Amino acid sequence: MCCQIGAREHYAIPRALERLGALKRLFTDFWFPSNAWPGFRDKERFHDGLANSIVTAANVGSMRFELTAKVRGYSGWELIHAKNGSFQQFVLAQLKNSYTNGNGQRHTVFAYSYAAEGIFEFARQRGWKTVLGQIDAGPLEEQLVGALNENNASGWTPAPPEYWQQWRRECDLANHIVVNSEWSREGLVNQGISPDKIKVIPLALEPAAESATFNRSYPRVFTSHRPLRVLFLGQICLRKGVDALLQAIQLLHDEPIEFWFVGPIQVEIPHALRSESRVQWVGAVPRSQTSDYYRKADVFILPTLSDGFGLTQLEAQAWKLPVIASRFCGSVVEDGINGLLLPEVSSSAIVNALTTILGSPQKLQAMSDASHVSERFSLDSIGASLVNL
Repeated sequence: MCCQIGAREHYAIPRALERLGALKRLFTDFWFPSNAWPGFRDKERFHDGLANSIVTAANVGSMRFELTAKVRGYSGWELIHAKNGSFQQFVLAQLKNSYTNGNGQRHTVFAYSYAAEGIFEFARQRGWKTVLGQIDAGPLEEQLVGALNENNASGWTPAPPEYWQQWRRECDLANHIVVNSEWSREGLVNQGISPDKIKVIPLALEPAAESATFNRSYPRVFTSHRPLRVLFLGQICLRKGVDALLQAIQLLHDEPIEFWFVGPIQVEIPHALRSESRVQWVGAVPRSQTSDYYRKADVFILPTLSDGFGLTQLEAQAWKLPVIASRFCGSVVEDGINGLLLPEVSSSAIVNALTTILGSPQKLQAMSDASHVSERFSLDSIGASLVNL
């Protein structure tokens, strides 16, 4: 049984289990199949791969919560805490109604971090197995972000102590903890979580069908009329290494390079870059439109300081787009083969990587030709790893 708020990873975990006949039930906050909710069709909150699965969603309750939270002015950590708690109450009500006595069966419950404590308590009382899907590096990531925001006026605030207390309780209640990268594993071990509990299983991606026949080509040389097009896609925040990237852009002011930032802006943009012609601030776009930017870019960059796993790396590779990434977001890039790994997250490292490919479009073409989504990131591979666990 999978418990998940939102459409995280395009519902990859329940879909992978469903394909292997291992999914019993999916609990989620919103689910809008067109035949049942014609007036609320939301492509982001439904997946054809689960069309025949048993899905129990808190549609009405979730709508009520959203309205209540808005009226009460919930925001920040208060809103996150309330939403996680509301979802767990919904799942618990469903479990108590159907499985109070356990029905003589031993189930396995998968739930994502920060919204699993109450669910796991119920499950463990009945002798069920519990698997925690850890979405990030935990407290270590917060410490890194806190250091980044120490002298920043972004309004960032750390999670309240009870947030991490509940998380540690989740870890204690979990039979197994699934992380998506060695970086996240390191973060949990750093906090005293037993390495024996932790299993690294990366994220999965099913490339769009049209990406299979897509081919990209590069000019013989990049010029001011045909600059190198660098794409950053995701939350534009300090944790993603944006500060180092913005510094690199200023250092590369005389080079024929264009930068596209696609995603919600959560940092103060330097005045010099706000109206810079070679920097495009696109803002947030629907998931369905991101492929347009992957197709048109020449290289994708993710200089993140901490990500449980950078799924955008796989999305870029699906469109044969070379990736420049840090070492803190999952092992996807093969350095020098299908992209470049930054030795550190710094403006100088980014400048070196970009000038390397700027002067060698042929090398960029070879990286593109070698870019594809590996079988180890397929739904079948991820599903097999989960079932084996």
